[in-house]
Amino acid sequence: MAIREITENLVQITKFGMMNSYLVKEDDGLTVIDTGMAGMEKMILQAAEQQGQPIKRIVLTHAHSDHIGGLDPLKAAVPDADVITSEQSARFIAGDKSLAAGQADAPLKGDFPSVETRPTRTVVDGDTIGSLKVVATPGHTPGHIAFYDQRDGSLIAGDALQTLGGVAVAGVIRWLFPLPGFATWHKPTAAQSAEKLLALNPKRLAIGHGRVLENPTAAMKQAIAVAKK
Repeated sequence: MAIREITENLVQITKFGMMNSYLVKEDDGLTVIDTGMAGMEKMILQAAEQQGQPIKRIVLTHAHSDHIGGLDPLKAAVPDADVITSEQSARFIAGDKSLAAGQADAPLKGDFPSVETRPTRTVVDGDTIGSLKVVATPGHTPGHIAFYDQRDGSLIAGDALQTLGGVAVAGVIRWLFPLPGFATWHKPTAAQSAEKLLALNPKRLAIGHGRVLENPTAAMKQAIAVAKK
């Protein structure tokens, strides 16, 4: 278990050296990004206590089990917190795994568990959650979203990319940590989403699996080039 203050606004919570959740500090309290695997809710609550701020929002990049596993117990611990997802992830959480019109006809991959918690709000590309701009980044899953902190250029990108085992776009297998690649729905769409994230020119890249990468543009460009081959 590790809790790291990345910037004055961003805290990374890591379990087993490979599963990340994040706290984003806002004037009114904390936004949790992804609840991790089951049991990580305890670490999230501990990190929030260390920050001395209440958890106001729980937002999810996507509905895989290693990102929503702690959702039900965390929501039970902070029942007044908003739960925010994309519309498609909200449907996945409710058990509807259908694709939307125009999406690539490819099979879903990875574990989409059933949970009791339902989102209180859904968001689309360009919406804001406090200081965070929502960026639609389908590919790893159809309804995947990332978050760009407009205060300091931090990009919290879920599984759109990974840094564990090497920087890679979702769908590219890094054999030192291949799970995100194996669990990716549609690799060409993931590459397009990574290009969209690169265009934001982020100051740092915070992802679901691996260390936070400062000044990530060169590494992102290289990873995108590999993904597009």
